[in-house]
This record gives sequence, C-alpha cells and structure tokens, in this order.
Amino acid sequence: MSKTPLLGMNIQELQDVCLQLSLPKFTAKQMAQWIYGRHIHEISEMTNISKANREMLDSLFCVGCAEPTDIQRSKDGTMKFLFPTLDGHAVETVYIPDGDRATLCVSCQVGCKMNCLFCQTGKQGWQGDLTATDILNQIYSVDRLLASERLTPLSNIVYMGQGEPLDNLDNVLKSTQILTADYGWAWSPRRITISTVGLRKNMKRLLDESECHVAVSLHSPIHEQRQALMPAERQFAISDIIQLLKQYDWSHQRRITFEYTMFAGTNDTPLHARQLTHLLNGLDCRVNLIRWHKIPDVPLKEIDINTMENFRDYLNNHGITTTIRASRGQDIWAACGLLSSNRQNPQP
Repeated sequence: MSKTPLLGMNIQELQDVCLQLSLPKFTAKQMAQWIYGRHIHEISEMTNISKANREMLDSLFCVGCAEPTDIQRSKDGTMKFLFPTLDGHAVETVYIPDGDRATLCVSCQVGCKMNCLFCQTGKQGWQGDLTATDILNQIYSVDRLLASERLTPLSNIVYMGQGEPLDNLDNVLKSTQILTADYGWAWSPRRITISTVGLRKNMKRLLDESECHVAVSLHSPIHEQRQALMPAERQFAISDIIQLLKQYDWSHQRRITFEYTMFAGTNDTPLHARQLTHLLNGLDCRVNLIRWHKIPDVPLKEIDINTMENFRDYLNNHGITTTIRASRGQDIWAACGLLSSNRQNPQP
C-alpha cells in the first residue's frame, strides 16, 4: 500500500491526520513546521514528536517530496528540472536567477488543453492535473537544491510553466494558500504570480480568493487573430476578461500584467499597438513583451529587437507601462513557450 504524502496538506488536513491516529492536535503544527519550515525529507526527522508517534505516522504517511529525475543547466544560469508526479507522469520546472533575485516557473498540469498555436506545451496535449503535492514539490525540492549548491534562493514564484492554472484552480489555490499561510512558507502573495489565458469561469474565483499577482496571456488585441492564435478566445473573449478586471482595484500593491508574445509580421504592427492601447484604456496595468522562439511545424516568425522596442515605446508613450522580458534558457528549451515533458524537444 502506498503512503499518503503530507506535503500539500493544509493545517486542517494535518489535524485530521492527528485525529485519525489519535495524536495530540498540536502535532499538526509540529508537522507543518518540519515540512514547510525546515523542508525535511523523512518523518523520522521530526525529532520533537515522540519516536512511537513518528513510527505510527510513518506507517501510513510520507513527507512526499520527490527529487528531479533530470536537471539541465543553461549557459546563462537558468536551470530546468524534470519532476515526477504522483500519477507517474513528469513536468518541467524552470529556475531563473537574476542578480540577488531568483524566480521559479512552476507547472500545474501535465501538458495543456489550451493548444495555443505558438506553445510547445500545447503540442503535448493534456495528460492530467497536478495535485497540490506535485505543485509544491517543485518549489520544495528546488529550494533544497539551491541551498545545497549555495545558489541564489527563490524570491518569486510564477505559475507560468506547463498547463493553464485556472483549469486546475482548486489545486493551484491550495498550493498558494500553503505558500502564504503562517503555518506554511509564510510568503507574501505579492511574491507569487498566477498566469492564465483568461478562463472567465474561474477568473472571478481567482480574483476573489487570492491576493497573488495575475498575468493574462493576451498576444493580440484583435478578436479574430487572437482566436487563431489561442482557441480559448472563442469561449473567453479578452474584451470580456478586461471588463471583469476593471471591476477590481489594481492601484495598490496587487498587479495585473498582460503577456504579449510577438511574432514578426503578425501582431507587431502600429495597428496592433493602437488597438492594444484602446483595449487596455482605463485599466491600471502593465504589459510584458515576449520574444517568441520557433518551435517545429508552426508557421510563425521570430521578431527582431528593433520592432519590439518600437512597439514598447509606443505603448509607454501612451500611458501603458511596458517592458521587454529578457529571454532566458533558450539553449536548454526552458524559455517561454518551450516546455514539454514528452522529452521530445529537438535541439535548438
């Protein structure tokens, strides 16, 4: 019989474990401190819990952390990890150091249902949702490895890896709640960003139940073109998403960002810049311009930096804070849109 992982349980669930095993209720807080505070690997390491109670716990439960089965290192310092999931699949996770800061790009699904034209993950198809254990294990295990190698510790988490976070919202929210809870990592929600193509059915839940930053994949302000790039536009028009976002206050610390991947001759014209300015008018937001990296069998073209800079300058001059995201880890297929755990990525 396989053991149930404790990693991914909230404090109420840990208390339920104590009730099941007739352990004192305060043992739940002790377990949380060992797992989320000290990042242990084995229940035997919980030394302030009696040996008899540890053995009872160990008979049915495990910490539940799993080491990566593969690590690739880019010449720019980016690292890509392949993690096993509880159901026997695998997902990729990317560590991006930047001076004294470091971001971890985590996955929330094996593959993705959204099938955006320009994204390698979508070509993999969808093979399942990650549990909160699977999501947190990416952070848990990378954090330990960084400490062992004396690398820059994590300062930010972005849910921008494989999968659509709003298509697995319960597990995504549970993982962020543990990351921000006093008994968990005790992180500020401002250190976490959740990305989405804009699934309106769960967007309101995300906005109401989480204080994390939000990033919306936009990629074209024109309905017909965005639909060709992103099939989700058929059901969840970006204009409707923006109307919903305008009902919330973005003037304080919480941030809304629009991700805009650029393709030469497709969504990079002055017309697109003007329509994007019109679409975002009245919303306190920022735009990230992203360089697209070519993937097989996709009839889109990579863009030059001058066109990106001109597009950025137009938006900035019209009151929309816009930056160009630095491309990292392309040599190990870790850049935006290149993740796939089918392990069939061609070499660049």
